[in-house]
Amino acid sequence: MITVLGAGVAGLCAATVLVERGMPVQVLDSGRAGDGASWLAGGMLARFVEAESAPPEVARLGAGAVDWWAARVPGVVRRGTLVVAPARDMAELERFAARTIGHARIGADRIAALEPDLAGRFACALHYAEEAHLDPRVALQALADRLQERGAVIRYGAPPVGGRVEVDCRGIAARDILPGLRAVRGEMLLLRCPEVTLTRPVRLLHPRFPVYLVPRGDGLYMVGATMIETDATGPITLRSATELMSAVFAIHPGFAEAAVVEMGSGLRPAWPDNQPRVTRAGGRLHLNGLYRHGFLTAPALAGQLADLLVRSSHQEPADAH
Repeated sequence: MITVLGAGVAGLCAATVLVERGMPVQVLDSGRAGDGASWLAGGMLARFVEAESAPPEVARLGAGAVDWWAARVPGVVRRGTLVVAPARDMAELERFAARTIGHARIGADRIAALEPDLAGRFACALHYAEEAHLDPRVALQALADRLQERGAVIRYGAPPVGGRVEVDCRGIAARDILPGLRAVRGEMLLLRCPEVTLTRPVRLLHPRFPVYLVPRGDGLYMVGATMIETDATGPITLRSATELMSAVFAIHPGFAEAAVVEMGSGLRPAWPDNQPRVTRAGGRLHLNGLYRHGFLTAPALAGQLADLLVRSSHQEPADAH
């Protein structure tokens, strides 16, 4: 029995690949279902957009993510991503375009055709047509259900049962073994606004951080996310909430009437170079450092982890240095 620690996106993707390769798996999480950074994620499968600031390896790892998720969970929406900017920030849009591929530059008429509620709001935008998005909470539950249907065991708030831990996907909690990890705090809002209808993620370029709005269906929208270099936990701050609300109002003033359904914050694990990877340490394989790219990169990293586990199944892994 292979023990996987962590039932977030990294752990559930790793367990899924291992089970699909015929290995018996148990997934253990010291918290509860829904805890952790994965629960607060945007769920954007946006390898071209993320390449604007992410290491090149992130886009490479994310190349097959849309198809991987679509084959295993419901609700993967393939309608691309829109990147927009207010007129005063058009230089930011030009800079973004120069740093990315996979987009078409579109004008006001095309924006209105894609998203009628944005008609007249922006003069031009970048449309990344091959990108997709999903609801992380629906996707994670679907992965967990699928694992249990195939005989895997998932336990919350339970210590390991039988056998040593071989796979560690605990995110920032793994700093007890991986001291090189750092925490990046992200904060989000969940809004209900049936008065505004958008069908794809919209990223508004902002002088301090990119703000994105992701439709969840039934009038729900996730708004995120701040990127604050801190270990501080706790509720979202007033400053962050105000900035996120101001940004979503700039996308469409109809959000002034939105109901705030939820506010949340979490600590994303990141390596110094912001590149996620599979490593060995403490006698375990670690899938970690997913930063803000968990749903995009976890499937490919889970495949790498499974390959390593198979190759080393008869060897004692050495600690990483």
